[in-house]
Amino acid sequence: MTNRVCLVHYHEIGLKGKNRSTFENQLVRNLRCALRSFPVKGIKRISGHLLVTVEDGFASQELAHAISRVPGVARVSLAYLCGLEQDEYCAAAVKALGEAGEFTTFKVHARRSSTDYELHTLDINRLVGGVLCQEFPDKKVAMHGPDVTVIVMVVNASVYVYADTGRGVGGLPVGTAGKVVTLLSSGFDSPVATWMVGRRGATCVPVHFSGRPMTADTSEYLCQDIVNALAPSGMIGRMYVVPFGEKQREISLAVPQSLRIITYRRIMFAVAERIAQIEGAKALVTGESLGQVASQTLDNISVVNEMVSLPVLRPLIGSDKLEIMSRAEEIGTYDISSQDAADCCTLFMPRRPETHAKPDQVHEAWDSFDHDAMIDDLVNSIEYVDFDQCPSYKPPRGYRARHRELAPAAFERDDVK
Repeated sequence: MTNRVCLVHYHEIGLKGKNRSTFENQLVRNLRCALRSFPVKGIKRISGHLLVTVEDGFASQELAHAISRVPGVARVSLAYLCGLEQDEYCAAAVKALGEAGEFTTFKVHARRSSTDYELHTLDINRLVGGVLCQEFPDKKVAMHGPDVTVIVMVVNASVYVYADTGRGVGGLPVGTAGKVVTLLSSGFDSPVATWMVGRRGATCVPVHFSGRPMTADTSEYLCQDIVNALAPSGMIGRMYVVPFGEKQREISLAVPQSLRIITYRRIMFAVAERIAQIEGAKALVTGESLGQVASQTLDNISVVNEMVSLPVLRPLIGSDKLEIMSRAEEIGTYDISSQDAADCCTLFMPRRPETHAKPDQVHEAWDSFDHDAMIDDLVNSIEYVDFDQCPSYKPPRGYRARHRELAPAAFERDDVK
């Protein structure tokens, strides 16, 4: 009986030279974690691919889709696993082409790797192609630009046959690029920025600045929902929550109205860097897009940046809002971010925020209150929520803070409209 398996293709990992096995092994670990709800029998490396098998011997479209959402996966193919008998893999090719949907032209592309099988790839192409021409007499062979390509891959003593290939998210396996702290809100931008950096192999530790106690904690639960929406990517192990509302009120009373937002962000960056030091993270990540709002002009970015010594990554800096929202739909955070929720960004907003802050004025406002004590108070008030989705995340040793239990999904609660 011919089994059906998932062949996982990768691109960048194949270019890693002597480090390639490290990336492959991390991708295997991430896939095992992401596929825990499926009856997976095994995941192993074979000839530049990963092979995923299931207990009942028949991999499903749902399994292939789950694999495609894991960073590091370029493509996923539902393949028939056959022996070296010609009748067996030819029959599998007929099945594969018959399941390819509507098409007019096709071709066969054979490959061989680590095998002493007697037939050359050209012989396999002719053999399988002849059978397919007999079974599909109304279809034409096209060597260039066919509607469907049937792949026949001979590896050791097995033959993998497939025509159904789905695109993955690409990138690198989470856990191969170190750890970053991301400033996460319930809006559109920061979840996309978090996903983009995670897609490049970083383990992400989001920090959410809540407007609590001056606002409800709705935004915190929306951020939890966002983290759960990103779970298939396996990039987040813990989220920190910083109650910021009371400190914002103090800032609003101490600094000029036009400089409130810049001062808020300087405090946020300072606290995020302290969390990065606790976590051993090597960079901060924000969802800023150049010129999108007042705080995201070059002048204002500059006076906020001076608060930290770590690199600040801004993957969305050249993106517009439509591009960001489109990506949010792709990664599954759009509907959550579309919900209204008051958070620290909506508190004590100035009527006319400064768009081109002068450093001297910012420093004068900064020295008008005890910012060091405020940063210490905020760090001491930190709470966190753990998520069981990232096999590469390791919590900091010896760190103690208030642990919050996961709450029900925000869209199931009455307080979110």
